[in-house]
Amino acid sequence: MTIGTKLHQTLASCESALANFKTFALDTNNQQAKQLYNQLANAMEQQIINPLRSRVNQIEQQEPQYKMNQQAQMQQQATQQTAQQQMQQRRS
Repeated sequence: MTIGTKLHQTLASCESALANFKTFALDTNNQQAKQLYNQLANAMEQQIINPLRSRVNQIEQQEPQYKMNQQAQMQQQATQQTAQQQMQQRRS
């Protein structure tokens, strides 16, 4: 497994965890828990996901062979869209 693949898998896992925190916040009526989950989501996005995404982009520019192939990118986007749809459904 290449470093590019590992980075993309790590980024996808982090984004999945982010979606879980946001879902937990929507699913609870406990205001303290809701605040905690939202804080965790914000921290994860700002301190882990955004820097990691920037690093992945930087590596892909420097080393084009690490770019995800088109099919894998579409699958990752579909996973993210599904998570967003689930969150929207829970809000309704």
